[in-house]
Amino acid sequence: MFDTGTTTFMMLATSLVMLMTPGLAFFYGGLACKRNILGVMIQSFVSLGITTILWWAFGYSLCFSGGENAIIGNLDKAFLNGVGLDSLYSADKKFPELVFVSYQMMFAIITPALITGAFANRVTFKAYLLFLIFWQIFVYYPFVHMIWGGGILAHWGVLDFAGGIVVHATAGAAALASVLYVGKRRNVDSKPNSIPLVAVGTGFLWFGWYGFNAGSELAVNGITALAFLNTDIAASVAAVTWLIIEWVKTDKKKPSFIGLLTGSIAGLATITPAAGYVTINTAVLIGVVAGAGCYFAVQLKERLKWDDALDVWGVHGVGGVLGTIMLGLFATKAVNANGADGLFYGNASFLVKELVAILVSSVYAFGFTWVMLVVINKITPVKVSAEEEEMGLDEAMHGEIARDSY
Repeated sequence: MFDTGTTTFMMLATSLVMLMTPGLAFFYGGLACKRNILGVMIQSFVSLGITTILWWAFGYSLCFSGGENAIIGNLDKAFLNGVGLDSLYSADKKFPELVFVSYQMMFAIITPALITGAFANRVTFKAYLLFLIFWQIFVYYPFVHMIWGGGILAHWGVLDFAGGIVVHATAGAAALASVLYVGKRRNVDSKPNSIPLVAVGTGFLWFGWYGFNAGSELAVNGITALAFLNTDIAASVAAVTWLIIEWVKTDKKKPSFIGLLTGSIAGLATITPAAGYVTINTAVLIGVVAGAGCYFAVQLKERLKWDDALDVWGVHGVGGVLGTIMLGLFATKAVNANGADGLFYGNASFLVKELVAILVSSVYAFGFTWVMLVVINKITPVKVSAEEEEMGLDEAMHGEIARDSY
């Protein structure tokens, strides 16, 4: 009944995507200042617990049951009702639906965690827990359903191979709203506490991204292999592009390891919506666009004095937007018959659809996040006190420190 090869591959892809959340915690933990290592890491790890419960209770159902050509699904599969041991994902993709439940759950876990790097050192843990719950329900779940769950945007023809819109554009817009709402850190010049930890986190993220992108084909075929290779090429080219630009443009005129690592993440985010729809040569171009575009987005953030502490908007948000635009330009059915032709292959309307989807998702994610933070602040303070920020969130919020001494 089940295709054992596909089932095994999808379980491996699920495991790889799960690894990305600890990878994100290491990445952010290394970039954080020494008094806020655990405070930023726990925000990623707690999503593993809370999001899993939400997904089992009703998240999967709202995303992937009922509601055809709609904004949100229904509760037919709440508490995984009807998802049995023998349930196929689909007639043509012969692996257990339980594996699909798990695979998509890993996406739901990491998406809100991406946002946390933007407001590092400034948000109370109680407020973050409410943020984690409500942002998923009212932002992430609707866009998953609309694009991946047979909803209105899918019926309109919008494509997003692995999350440029669903994951990165929404998270980036939410990050920007969060930054503008909570304001600046009192010490905006804090340095990364451990660049080796950032490198470890980058390695986990890069490794896990193969499951993130290649696994999104939900099969084992040539498109799977293409998405895998496109992912690696875009990340590699973006890393080198960022490295060179920063090397040339900064005053110190030296190659930056942080720049190389950040560039790779920008490339991974940017290729995500297009990985299975574009040629390998296009993936090279996407890498260049990602490295340059995200680098200059971060520079713009600095000039505008937005205190996006770990550059979530500039890397993930801008990366997701750029990747979706590149998809609208360069997608071709010659690569994937289930995809679409983009502008450069004679279909301008597809680019328009992708642009509209970016605009709608970004504006909604920004607006809802802002309103949600206002409401949460009436329930419990969102921003930490001056004393707590000076002490550091590790000790002030959690009563722990990352090291015995600094």
